[in-house]
Amino acid sequence: MSLALATLIFEWRRYMAAVMALALSGVLVMSMTGVFMGIGQSFTAQTERSSADIMVMRPGATSLISGPSGLPRRFVPLVYNHPEVLEVQPFDGAGGTFQSVKNYDPTMSAADRAKQGAPKQKFVMTSIIDTTPGAVTIPTDYSQELVDALRQPYTVAIDETSLPTLGVKLGDKALYNGQTVTVVGVLRGYPNMMQPTIVMSRDTLRMVGQADTGPRVGPLMVKIKNPARAAQVAADLNKMGNGDWKAWTRQELADANANAMFEEGILVIIIGGCVVLGIIIGVAITWQTLRGAIMANIKEFASLRALGVSMGSLRRIVVELSFWVGVVGVAAAIFLTFLIKLLAAMNAVVIGMPLVLLIIVGGGLILIAIGSGLLSLGILKKSQPADLLR
Repeated sequence: MSLALATLIFEWRRYMAAVMALALSGVLVMSMTGVFMGIGQSFTAQTERSSADIMVMRPGATSLISGPSGLPRRFVPLVYNHPEVLEVQPFDGAGGTFQSVKNYDPTMSAADRAKQGAPKQKFVMTSIIDTTPGAVTIPTDYSQELVDALRQPYTVAIDETSLPTLGVKLGDKALYNGQTVTVVGVLRGYPNMMQPTIVMSRDTLRMVGQADTGPRVGPLMVKIKNPARAAQVAADLNKMGNGDWKAWTRQELADANANAMFEEGILVIIIGGCVVLGIIIGVAITWQTLRGAIMANIKEFASLRALGVSMGSLRRIVVELSFWVGVVGVAAAIFLTFLIKLLAAMNAVVIGMPLVLLIIVGGGLILIAIGSGLLSLGILKKSQPADLLR
């Protein structure tokens, strides 16, 4: 075990402030970034959790989030020309006014009416599924009972986070664009922080008069025989399309959707501000903590110099000590962030935590720790062996 690591282990209290400063800086950056990534994932959860292996969109589309991605309806049979394609369905959606239904008793007192609450009316986004067994538009985490319930006419499912906003619960009736629908399912893991979203079958969408029967449809969801060949089939479809469409594998599209969130100027400003604040906090506290710890051990460093240890070796010990402080800070940051993620999940809030984010933030924290150690090297000049005689 190196001297630097042994010092950190046996005198951990002196370095705890630096570790916590790095950990909290990492938590700040990872949590804020994760929240915004979670918002993006909530928009695309319906497609990313489906059994679609490939998505086909218009050539200029860069993601499902930014800009239109629909195609001419005549492209649907053309995609079927590939021998490995099993199913092609357009991902249709709509929007409308959703109003809860409250039955008022004319004999009810004003206090009871206030307790019951007034009907709520909100504009909602509408996503669809096909209820045929194994349909490509059905998310893989939907239960068969939920699909069977949505197969009934004029039925909808709503994520649990949107129930209070819409003023309904499981089994309630409501008005969607003036037509009565019944809440037959409660979803979990499909929150939409920007706009309440409901899910219905394609047949129900047609019954309420919003089915897309025009010449254009939404992006095409494609299921193939062998999902492991998705990249090759997507490349084949792009050749077949000759520039008329662009086929994406599910992972390619998920990455593009995540990147699209950071093209929004306000998000870049917010996350950038968190990064700058985290760096300032991390450097300032870590630097001062390391400086104070080295000063507290200045006699030990002087003893090492008296034994013939060079100043260069002492500097390497301090830099290595800073590195280990950074490593412990990164571990603490990841642990605390996962606790926050679990707490958020208990309240049905999605926080994205991709591996690349952990690597970038972790590497940044270690660099902050090493930089703080380099700033503290000047204090070693006070480690004079002659001071041991005083």
